[in-house]
Amino acid sequence: MTGTTRTAAGLDPGRRRALYRSWRRGTREMDLLMGRFADAEIDSFDDAEFADFEALIEAPDRDLFAWIAEREPVPSNYDTEIFRRLKAFHEAFPTTDHIG
Repeated sequence: MTGTTRTAAGLDPGRRRALYRSWRRGTREMDLLMGRFADAEIDSFDDAEFADFEALIEAPDRDLFAWIAEREPVPSNYDTEIFRRLKAFHEAFPTTDHIG
């Protein structure tokens, strides 16, 4: 996984898949944003939080980027605690100069 700072060892198969997919978004900016967040947080998610994170992984990069950058409103089904943690993580540890 390009850029990852952690190993998937100790993660269940679903979380391993999610970690991999977080680093393989399609755009480098989203790879960095989702991948770094997953590296830091994936093993701390409870089952409901993990389900919300998986839903975010399914969102198109363009849409997710627009929500994080506050260019478009976040749909209610994605406006979860995990989305807010992802956004706060980005704000605390920016990955690029042109997001948000």
